[in-house]
Amino acid sequence: MLSSSARRGAAVLLSAAVLTTLSACGAAPDTKASGGADGAKNGAKPATATSVADFGSLEALVAAAQKEGKLNVIALPPDWANYGEIIKAFEAKYKIKVSSENPDASSSDEIAAVKSRKGQDRAPDVLDLGIAFARSGAGENLFAPYKVAAWDKIPAGQKDADGRWYNDYGGYVSIGCDAAKITNCPQTFADLLKPEYKGKVALNGNPTKSGSAFGGVYAAALANKGSFADIQPGIDFFGQLRKSGNFIPVESTPATVEKGETPISIDWDYLNAGYAEQFKGKGVDWKVAVPTDGVYAQFYSQAINKEAPNPAAARLWMEFLYSAEGQNLWLKGHARPVLLPVMTQDGTVDKDAVAKLPQVQGTPSFPASTELDKAKATLAEKWDKALS
Repeated sequence: MLSSSARRGAAVLLSAAVLTTLSACGAAPDTKASGGADGAKNGAKPATATSVADFGSLEALVAAAQKEGKLNVIALPPDWANYGEIIKAFEAKYKIKVSSENPDASSSDEIAAVKSRKGQDRAPDVLDLGIAFARSGAGENLFAPYKVAAWDKIPAGQKDADGRWYNDYGGYVSIGCDAAKITNCPQTFADLLKPEYKGKVALNGNPTKSGSAFGGVYAAALANKGSFADIQPGIDFFGQLRKSGNFIPVESTPATVEKGETPISIDWDYLNAGYAEQFKGKGVDWKVAVPTDGVYAQFYSQAINKEAPNPAAARLWMEFLYSAEGQNLWLKGHARPVLLPVMTQDGTVDKDAVAKLPQVQGTPSFPASTELDKAKATLAEKWDKALS
């Protein structure tokens, strides 16, 4: 996941899936990752448990996870969808230490860490991935099948049938703007071409690696007569924006915004909305707009490393995230959790948090996996050339 502004959205009815995502590699080999602590019933190992039923009860899962005592996470910036509070809440609730490595990482780096650290105690236990990476990782047999207690509440279109990944939270591509430095903040992609924004527009990373930046290019394609099957108009748009001098190939982060280096940033609406609160009292008047000419929404996905060194803790983490408590913590971070429609109906949703979600006009649609694959390949081939 690129820095918190680089990776990883008010329609309550977001449904279906999409994309994003950096971690390190290397470390001395270790033999812990193959089985983990005992705790599943009938002699089964936590590493092969496919649901809480395999442990006999949630209490037994908790006991097995506490015996391991640790959870390795990666690519989770504390200011990304409220992950800082989520991690602290999990640690406090279960007395399990969360080791959070390389928060400024991408999905591709997460996959690389899973592969390079196989058999090592430092390997990530769980992953938060752009959907394209979740699908490819499942295809490479990197993830353990596991169905959380809330499995049946997750829409069919937002999960792998075998439980190797499932969507967690989503958002809309948005335009963040420092109104303290920009007289008229842009509201659409078309606005970004105006001469007054020269040297001021940034993405939050390289779209060939970052799902959020990828989403920005996809949204720009939709705003310029492209489609999910044709991302080229989005690439052309950023090429034009670069030639005009408006687009600067600098990774936008909270730090670059606060310094005035990237006063206009294309990012997920939940991140931009969070920055608006973060910047209060710091001389930054951060405004957020979901562009009406390029409405694009996307979910991220959770997965468990098949070779997780702490397999029980990994499964307990999933149960926590897909509980009402975990889902509302994402919502508190302005992200739209996958169970939001269900929680709205059953009354478990945090209504105050819902009221703070950025306003969106229009109904989002989502690309098919074949369209995502094509867009990803097109970006890999043409992005650098378009900006040269």
